[in-house]
Amino acid sequence: MNIQRETSGHIAAIVTILIWGTTFISTKVLLADFSPMEILFYRFLMGFIALILVRPNMIPFRNWRQELLFAGAGLFGVTLYFLLENIALTYTYASNVGMIVSIIPMITAVLAHFLLEGEKLRLTFLIGFISALIGLLLITFNGNVVLRLNPLGDIMAAGAALVFGGYSIFMKKLSAYEYHIIELTQRVFLYGLLFMVPALFLFDFHFDLSRFSSASNILNMLFLGIGASALCFATWNYSVGVLGAVKSSAYIYMVPVITIAASVLILHENMTWIALLGGALTLLGLYISEMKPKAKLMENGCKMDA
Repeated sequence: MNIQRETSGHIAAIVTILIWGTTFISTKVLLADFSPMEILFYRFLMGFIALILVRPNMIPFRNWRQELLFAGAGLFGVTLYFLLENIALTYTYASNVGMIVSIIPMITAVLAHFLLEGEKLRLTFLIGFISALIGLLLITFNGNVVLRLNPLGDIMAAGAALVFGGYSIFMKKLSAYEYHIIELTQRVFLYGLLFMVPALFLFDFHFDLSRFSSASNILNMLFLGIGASALCFATWNYSVGVLGAVKSSAYIYMVPVITIAASVLILHENMTWIALLGGALTLLGLYISEMKPKAKLMENGCKMDA
């Protein structure tokens, strides 16, 4: 892989995660005036319009297999992921959601093992999975018993992590077509918005623009729509195409650190030792799951020397 191209892939992933790590805060603020479905629809409508303005070209229809990949990416990465995440934030802390969605790299690795050409699951991965699972159980226990939060929020956050892992697989497959990254993101957003239409009638959605009279609501929605959606999906899709689904997803390890810091500083959320221990075990598990066996590395080194 070209070093310059790989470096740009890492930079794109870092920029994306730095912004995504604070989106939970903006969403939590907007939930005071908007329903989860309203936030989801408005932010991606704004993001889609922004992408069209930047690059008016649209990808033409090629074949149904390709369209199914676009539809799957839109359903998993836009509609389902953010709907589950937004609903989760109505039941639990933003910091909890940030820690729980950090299992996305682990889920992506499992899916990539079966659906993409990748490495086989190792013993270190299984050990890391157990550690992360214990950490997630502690986070849920902390919210349910100590902070009196509804565990449904933590469960839905875990569901969001699962569907985003599926989104990464779809995007890796779509990257093989080598479309312009903005045009690719446009198509994904279009399908995401189409899948939202039936949900608008099922969930609490009201077309009331008076709520945008608040400067706070306007700024937070613009941040989610232009920054976290239009910009970040383009940079993330580029990163997945360059680095691969598993390697790019590893950057999601940074999300809970960013989210927890922002939650405590901005939202003044409570943080107990149980939640911190759970978060530490989750991150430790994720780190262990990514460790490469030393024996294998030494063996590869010997072969290179030979």
